[in-house]
Amino acid sequence: MKPLSFIIITYNRPADMLELLQNISTLDNAAKLLQEIIVVNNCSTENYAAVKNYIASSPALPILYFDAPENLGVARGRNFALQKSTAPVAIMLDDDAVMGNKDCLVNLVNEFETNNTEREKAIVSFKVLYYENRQMQVNALPHKKFNVYKDKAFFETYYFAGGAHAVKKKVMEELGLYPADFFYGMEEYDLSYRLLDAGYSIVYSNKIVMLHKESPLGRKPKEEKLRMMWVNKCKVAYRYLPIKYFYSTAFMWSLQYLKETGFNIKGFFKGWKAVLQVQKTEIRKPVSITTVQYLKRVNARLWY
Repeated sequence: MKPLSFIIITYNRPADMLELLQNISTLDNAAKLLQEIIVVNNCSTENYAAVKNYIASSPALPILYFDAPENLGVARGRNFALQKSTAPVAIMLDDDAVMGNKDCLVNLVNEFETNNTEREKAIVSFKVLYYENRQMQVNALPHKKFNVYKDKAFFETYYFAGGAHAVKKKVMEELGLYPADFFYGMEEYDLSYRLLDAGYSIVYSNKIVMLHKESPLGRKPKEEKLRMMWVNKCKVAYRYLPIKYFYSTAFMWSLQYLKETGFNIKGFFKGWKAVLQVQKTEIRKPVSITTVQYLKRVNARLWY
């Protein structure tokens, strides 16, 4: 069996999806290393005829195309695709990206095989540059202390870039998939705390580069998505962290929500209503003291 699968969720971007598939075909040792390329159309209304024609005309590429039964969101979409994959390592991408270095697959396999951490590596998070100007994307570096970590070639960390990472499938089978109740946002934190508490590690490597087609000026999430991120981050904090971090996360994210939405008061109260339900509906499964110590050792930001 070949070691790698690409898992790509596509959202109304057929031209970008086509470019990504063409990009994958040019990567070093793609035929040797890729077990499959799984494309999930997440209930898009766009015409994917060009993508399907490319797949049909490229039998050398092990591409499997699936139409999702509904808009599954981010986490459920990846779960749907993971259940179709067979390779030991799954590379998670969205359709608004291409790989930035031809040797990325070779480097990724080497990174998983290199024994340079005390814990077994479960996830490798990639270096993300803007497609437009090749500058590093600040919010895609898997650490909140950007200026401290941005020039490091490798480091252990406490979460990963959701659309730019590779994960060992055996870890997902052992610990469970991405949280199905998170339609959008923060699923990476939920999985991160579970696998760290199980004794695995998350690492960043600049030897695997992804080019992201998001504008360098950024894109402001819609109000509903910001509210989902706020509520989901509170769920994660309540589930896994000491209780003080749930309260600080709820408060700090409520302020962030107001700032980002221009004081959307209606959404603010709607968000708080959902946050106040968290303690009634969620089951606490706090990580061990050893895991909290590990989080502090890698300088994790836990307060919000």
